[in-house]
Amino acid sequence: MPVMMIGTQRSGSNLLRLMLNQLPDIASPHPPHILERLGPLEADYGDLSDDTHWQQLREDVCGLVETNPVAWDGVVLDRADVDARCRERSLVALFGAVYEILAETWGKHDWMCKSLANVHYLPQIEAYFGKRAKYLYLYREGRDVALSFRKALIGDKTFYNLGKVWNQEQQLALACRDRVDPDQFFMISYEQLTANPEPHLRALCDFLGAEYTPAMLDFHQSAEAGRTAVAALWSNVTRPVDSSNTGKYLREASEDDIRAYEWVAGETLDTLGYPRHFTSVGETHEFSSDEIAAYDAENARLKRAARESADPKDLELRRPQEAHMAAIRDRLYGTETNAA
Repeated sequence: MPVMMIGTQRSGSNLLRLMLNQLPDIASPHPPHILERLGPLEADYGDLSDDTHWQQLREDVCGLVETNPVAWDGVVLDRADVDARCRERSLVALFGAVYEILAETWGKHDWMCKSLANVHYLPQIEAYFGKRAKYLYLYREGRDVALSFRKALIGDKTFYNLGKVWNQEQQLALACRDRVDPDQFFMISYEQLTANPEPHLRALCDFLGAEYTPAMLDFHQSAEAGRTAVAALWSNVTRPVDSSNTGKYLREASEDDIRAYEWVAGETLDTLGYPRHFTSVGETHEFSSDEIAAYDAENARLKRAARESADPKDLELRRPQEAHMAAIRDRLYGTETNAA
C-alpha cells in the first residue's frame, strides 16, 4: 500500500514520518523528492517508449535516491528490478518502483512518501496507484509554517510569498479529499499531533489498517531519527514531541507580516479553523504591482542570505544531490539555459 503524505513543508512531516516508520509494516524514509524535482522536467526527456530516453529517466531517478542527504539504509537499486516493477513508462511508475524496493529491503509491506510537494502531482499519483493509495494530509497553522521557513535554508521567506504557496497547497490537498474515496483520505494537524499525540496516532493507525504501538512516541530514539538529525535543519527529530512549538508567530512576526498572510491565505485559515488577528473573514486586499515586486525582491534577498548563512554541514550534505540535478539540467537544456 502506498501512502502519500501531502501538504506544505515545515509542518512536522519528519516528526510524523519517523513515528510511522516505527510501525512494523510501514517504511517511511527521508524522501529524495522525485516528483518535485523531476516532474517539471519529465516531458523534456522525450518519448519514453524510446529505450534510450526511458533508461536515462530511470538512471536519473535512481541517482536522486543514491545522492539523498539522508541515505536509504541498505537499499540497492538494481536497474533491471526497477524496470520490472513499472506498469508503464512514466516518472510516477519509477517513483513507485524505488519505494517498493525500499519497503522490501526494510522488511515492510507498505511504504509512505513524505514529500509534501507531491500535492502538486496528485492527478498522476491518483491515476497510477488508483484505490491502492492512501493520502495523509498533514497541516499546520500557516503563519507558524511561515516563521519556520524564515529560519530554514529552504523555501520562500516573506509572509506574502509563503502565504500564497501555503494557500495553494492546502487547497490542492482539500480538493484531493473531495475527489478520492473517504477511506483513502485522512487529515491530521501538527497541533493535534503535538498536543495530544496518542489518540490521533491511534486514529491514523486505524485508517492505515495498522496496530498502534507506543514505540511511535519513541521515534526520537530510532536509528532513522539519528540518520536524519545529521542535518541542522532536522536536528530536533532526536527530541521528544514538543507541545509548546505552536503560536510562535504571535510573538515573532510583525503585524504587517500577519496581515499580509491573512490577506493571501485567509480563506484557507478560516476553513482549517485558524483565527485571524488583523483582518476580517471575507476581507481581501488588491496588492499593487509595486507591492508584489517589493515582496519578490525581499524574498529573493532573504533566500540568498539564508544560503549564505547556512550551516556548512547542511550544504555539504545537499551538494551531491544538487550536483546530480545540475548535471540533469545541463544535459537537457545546455549550460547557457541552466545558468539562466
